[in-house]
Amino acid sequence: MNFNSPPSSPIEAIKQWFDQAESSYPMPNPLALALSTVNSEGQPSSRMVLLKGFDERGAVFYTNYESDKANDIEENNAVSLLFHWDDMQRQLRIQGRATKVSNEESDDYFSTRARLSQTGAWASKQSQTLKSRTALVAKVAALTAKWVGRKIPRPEFWGGYRVTLDMIELWQGHDGRLHDRIRYTRVGREWSWQRLQP
Repeated sequence: MNFNSPPSSPIEAIKQWFDQAESSYPMPNPLALALSTVNSEGQPSSRMVLLKGFDERGAVFYTNYESDKANDIEENNAVSLLFHWDDMQRQLRIQGRATKVSNEESDDYFSTRARLSQTGAWASKQSQTLKSRTALVAKVAALTAKWVGRKIPRPEFWGGYRVTLDMIELWQGHDGRLHDRIRYTRVGREWSWQRLQP
């Protein structure tokens, strides 16, 4: 990313940042991001999720559609995403609207997950009270036995969200807090950008 001469679109620069983060050993979970939502009472909440897709249409993550985050999105689908790569002194911020991906897209991704993750998706009533870890493990074991030798279907209550790329900010840290910041905003298919003070 050339902050002195930013590209007209940030998409390829972001993809390069993802590639560089993934190849920067031993950075843990380079595609981990903080997802922030706001509930019906105006209370913000943040949690870590994993990026599972990115292109011009938006950033994709997967979750339980009955979770707290999904309930927040149902009430207010304006969300914020934050990637922080400390070793690279970089941050990437995205603001947009979260909507469910297609059933086909969720099915395709679910089929790539490890079987334990698949049964875990079925077993967990995400964000609900849990009597004990033993009960959860027993439920996973029962589901594993149920589907032994068979394909595990995706639960209807589990799938993906795509966050539109309404605002993107790329931040590169420098000594003395003389950071580089470029903020892109999109109107229709066109991007505009501004250089921000650190």
